[in-house]
Amino acid sequence: MRPRLLTLLAAGLALVVGGASAQPDPPRAGQTPAQARPFEPDFEADALMKRIDDLLWYQKLGDIADIDKDQYTGEPNPHVKNKKAPGALNPIILRCYTFIPKKLDRSRKQPLIVFVHQGVHASLDTTIDAHLIRELVERGYTVVATDYRGSTGYGRALYEEIDYGGLEVDDVYKGLQWMLGRYRFLDPSRVGIVGWSHGGLITLMNIFAHPKAYAAAYAGVPVSDLVARMGYESEGYRQLYSAPYHLGETVQDDIEEYRKRSPVTHAAELATPLLLHTNTNDEDVNYLEVEHLIQAFKAEGKRFEYKVYKDAPGGHYFNRLDTPLAEESRAEIYQFLGRYLHPDGPTR
Repeated sequence: MRPRLLTLLAAGLALVVGGASAQPDPPRAGQTPAQARPFEPDFEADALMKRIDDLLWYQKLGDIADIDKDQYTGEPNPHVKNKKAPGALNPIILRCYTFIPKKLDRSRKQPLIVFVHQGVHASLDTTIDAHLIRELVERGYTVVATDYRGSTGYGRALYEEIDYGGLEVDDVYKGLQWMLGRYRFLDPSRVGIVGWSHGGLITLMNIFAHPKAYAAAYAGVPVSDLVARMGYESEGYRQLYSAPYHLGETVQDDIEEYRKRSPVTHAAELATPLLLHTNTNDEDVNYLEVEHLIQAFKAEGKRFEYKVYKDAPGGHYFNRLDTPLAEESRAEIYQFLGRYLHPDGPTR
C-alpha cells in the first residue's frame, strides 16, 4: 500500500507542477472563479487527483472514523440519444463516502447526516470538506456523502450526466436510502442534510421533494434563484447549463426550466426544520439570491431560521474557514441540528 501511495502522490505532484492539473486558470483581479474563462476538463488528471484525495481521507479522519467508499445506482440518463444502444437505459453507477464514528454505540439507534458537496462540476474534497465532516463525526454523527452525477474524478461519462437541480437531487436521496438499508443502527427518523453553495441548493430541493425523510436541514450560502444567477454570472458560467449534454437551452430560451430547478420557486413546499446562512459580500452566490428565497418563505408563511452575516471575512467561504467567526457560525449549525437529531456527542 505504501509504494502505491507514494506513486500516486508523486504522479499528482508532477501534474500540478507541470501545469497539467485539471483546475482552470486562476481568475483575473476582480473575477470570481465562476467568471474565469471556460476550460476543457482533463479527465485523466481529474481521475488521478481523485484517487489521491481518496487516500487523504484516511489520513485526515482515519483516527476517529471508519471510512469506506461504496457504490449504488441512480436513474438512467434521460437525455441519451440512442436509447436502443446496449446499456443505454442502464442505471448509472454512483459513488458515496461513508464515515462512522469509531466509538459509536451501534447497539442503539443513531442519527445520520447526509452531506452534499458543493460545485456545479466538483466532488467531495478533503481540502474543502474534511474539517466539516470531522466536526460532524466528533459530535457522534454518521455521515454519507455522494459524488452525484456531474461530479468530477470519474471520467467524461459521469461529468456529462449532470442534471443540475434535477436527477442529482434524486442521487443524493438514493444515497440516504442506501445508507439506511445497509446500516440497521441508523434511525430513519433522525436524518439531517447539510450543504453549502450548490450543495445548499441540493439540500433545499431534497427537503422540498422528500419532507418526511429529513428531520432537519442546513443550507449555507445556497444557490437559490437560477434565473437571477444567469443574469449576473459570466457567459462561460452560463455555458455550463446550456451545454448540449445538460439543459441544452439558455435561460432566455426556456426560463421555466430554470425556474423549476430553483429553490425559490418551491418555497411553498417547505415542511422541514431549516437553518439558512448567507453573507452580504458573497462573491459567488450573490446575497440577492438568498434574499429572494427568504422573502419567498416569509410570503408563504413558513417557519424557518436564518442569519444574514454582514460583510463577513471570507465571502462565499466565510463559515467554512478556520477563524473564530467561522467556528462560531458552525457552532450555531451544530446546535440547530442537535435539537432535532440528538447525537451522542456535543451539540455545539
